[in-house]
This record gives sequence, C-alpha cells and structure tokens, in this order.
Amino acid sequence: MASNINWAAIDNDPRFQTLHKKKTTFLWGLMIFSVVYYFLLPIGAGYYPELFKIKVWGPVNFGILFALSEFIVAWGIAFIYTRRANRDFDAMAAEIVRDSNLIK
Repeated sequence: MASNINWAAIDNDPRFQTLHKKKTTFLWGLMIFSVVYYFLLPIGAGYYPELFKIKVWGPVNFGILFALSEFIVAWGIAFIYTRRANRDFDAMAAEIVRDSNLIK
C-alpha cells in the first residue's frame, strides 16, 4: 500500500506548527529546570560545604538527601511530561494523523 502523505504540507500545517511550538517550549522549560537542579548539587557542595554536611538523621546529611532528591526530581519530570503529552500533545498529534491524507 503506497502512502500519499505530503510531509512538507504537514510540516506547514498550522496545527503541526502549534503542536511543535507548544511541545518545544514545554520541553525547553523542563530541560532548563532539570539542568539547574542537577548543577545545584556540585555547586552547592563546592561553595556551601557546611550546608551539605548538616546531619539530618544519623549518618545521613543534607548532601546525601539532596543527591537522592535528584532521582525524585527526574521521576517527577518524567511524570509531568507523560501527563502533559497524554493530555495535550497526543490529542493534537492524533488529529493531524487522522487528517494526514487530506492535508495538501
């Protein structure tokens, strides 16, 4: 079965442009947040070692908790992206796919 999909027309479709812009803006925001949060660990440990040495519970200090929080933040970012993609981006993409043979 031959496909008659005009990819250039889809790329120029205003709905695709809107989808691409919304998704790109959202992903850049998540990326900036994650990079800043990631680099807070080495910057904080380097410039504020006293803060990172504060004992929270037994041998566990603030630095260890902050390092472990990076995993929680990464999972949170994945969860946030998944929810947004399922709610917004997938619906927009499904509409474009549904009309892909009609876009000229």
